[in-house]
Amino acid sequence: MQIEHLEFKPIDLAKHADVCVAFREDSYVCSFGSAELFHGADGKGAERYVNWLCEKMKRFPGGCVHVWSGSEIIGQMEMGRFRSDASLGYVNLYYVTARWRGTGVASLLDEYATAFFKRLSLHSARLSVTPTNTRAVEFYLRHGWKDLGPRENAPEVHYMGKDYE
Repeated sequence: MQIEHLEFKPIDLAKHADVCVAFREDSYVCSFGSAELFHGADGKGAERYVNWLCEKMKRFPGGCVHVWSGSEIIGQMEMGRFRSDASLGYVNLYYVTARWRGTGVASLLDEYATAFFKRLSLHSARLSVTPTNTRAVEFYLRHGWKDLGPRENAPEVHYMGKDYE
């Protein structure tokens, strides 16, 4: 696997909504051990997610991208502004497929997010992570993110923050 030939392209939701749903569903499995929270009690989580993603892409052009290796989508990012403080960036999702985890691709996602937020003149960003997702937590800490503690509305999830120069 060669990571130097990767491309970051805006998500084409009309063509790849199923891929987006599968990636987000797997992110829940990695974070919570199950996709049950993603789907919700009514089973309509995928539909809600696709609608949310469509709106996010309208509000933040370029903030939702797929990572391609040749003709294969190997990752996804969702970025925008922090809901309660628009002076901060927010990463809703860093996702790399299982086969590509541990190859350095996630570091490129973090670099891409840094460049994206700097283009918006944002000097820091936030993301959310479950402490039980130790692989993700360790990655974030290695890449300069700091644990800011539990979210008020979801204490099982922590905010992490990163400042940019």
